[in-house]
Amino acid sequence: LPAGGVSLRPCSTRATLEGINKPVIDRIIRVDHAGEYGANRIYAGQMAVLGRSSVGPIIQQMWNQEKYHLKKFNELMVAYRVRPTVLLPFWNVAGFVLGAGSALLGKKGAMACTVAVEESISDHYNSQIRTLMEEDPEKYKELLQIIKQFRDDEREHHDIGLECDAETAPAYSVLKTAIQLGCKAAIFLSERI
Repeated sequence: LPAGGVSLRPCSTRATLEGINKPVIDRIIRVDHAGEYGANRIYAGQMAVLGRSSVGPIIQQMWNQEKYHLKKFNELMVAYRVRPTVLLPFWNVAGFVLGAGSALLGKKGAMACTVAVEESISDHYNSQIRTLMEEDPEKYKELLQIIKQFRDDEREHHDIGLECDAETAPAYSVLKTAIQLGCKAAIFLSERI
């Protein structure tokens, strides 16, 4: 144990795993880890293109929150003994390409991407919250708290994107629809594979 006698493990896996609906929790943690991983790659791509622009600090601030989300889901994967999706290498490339590609359209394109992705993710988090509330809100209290906080962060990113003129990006509605279809496909696949 480190100084102070506090374990580095986020929680006791034995206590955590007793009485949970393992298939539901596995699916939730796997897809959320994949989503936060993909979001990190999107922001990395946006920073590669726009990092030195006026919008760079805003993108960096959102990326920093996504880094924390990913760190937390890495911990939850260990605590709940969940394997990651086998699609992580694909999401690595696809996320970066989406981030850089949208940023090549300029600030508005990057923000349109942010609005589309973050809206999809916050809606998905809401669905997971409903599922866990139906299962047992007391049993999943810690996980619910994490997902609610991260959902709120994603909604904040969505709103920042709107404040940064996302809706005035070229072909905004087409871009948003295409990105959200991609998000739905990514969610579907990452939950299962």
